[in-house]
Amino acid sequence: MNKLPTDEQLIEEIQGGSQAAMEVLVRRYYKQIYAYMYRKTSSSHTAYDLTQDVFVKMVNGIPAYSSKGSFSGWLFTISVNRCRDYYRSAAYRQASNSTAYDEQHDSKQEESVAYIFEKKETRQRLKQAIGTLPDIQSEAILLKYYHDLKIREIADITGANESTVKARLKQGVDKLKKLLRREDYEQTQHT
Repeated sequence: MNKLPTDEQLIEEIQGGSQAAMEVLVRRYYKQIYAYMYRKTSSSHTAYDLTQDVFVKMVNGIPAYSSKGSFSGWLFTISVNRCRDYYRSAAYRQASNSTAYDEQHDSKQEESVAYIFEKKETRQRLKQAIGTLPDIQSEAILLKYYHDLKIREIADITGANESTVKARLKQGVDKLKKLLRREDYEQTQHT
C-alpha cells in the first residue's frame, strides 16, 4: 500500500527541483482553493482566474516557504489576500458594473423554470446571503463551514486573533439567520 507523501515532503522535493511534486501539490489543493474563490465571487470565470493567480504565487513562493504553520493555511492565506486584492481592483469595479443587468435578467429567467430543486434553491439563497455579508464575516464563514478549518487556523489565515474570528463567525451567522428568515417571510407574503 503506497503512502501518500505529506505536504512537507512534497515541498522538500519541489525545493530540490521536482516538477512532479509540484503537480501533486497543485492537484491536492486545486479544488479547495477554486471552491473558496467561487464561493467568494459567485463567478466561475473569476474564480478560475483567481485560483490560477494563487497557484502562480504558490509556485513563486515555494522556494522561500518555511513550515511555520500548515501548508494549507499558508495557501488559504494567499487565497484570502488575493480575493481581497481583487475586490479592491479596478477590474472588479468594471465587472460588477457590467454584470448588474445580466444578473437581473438571469434571476428572472431562473424564476420561470418550474423544475428548480428545493435543495439547489436553498443553496443559491444561502450563497446570495453570504455574498451580502461584510468580507471579514464571509471569509470566516466560508473557511469554517465550507473548508472545515479550526478557529486558530482561520485566525492565522486572516491575520486576526481567535476571539475576533469567533465574533465574526457569530455576527455573520446571526446576519444570515435574519436574512434567510426575512426572505422566508417575504415569500409567504407574496403567495
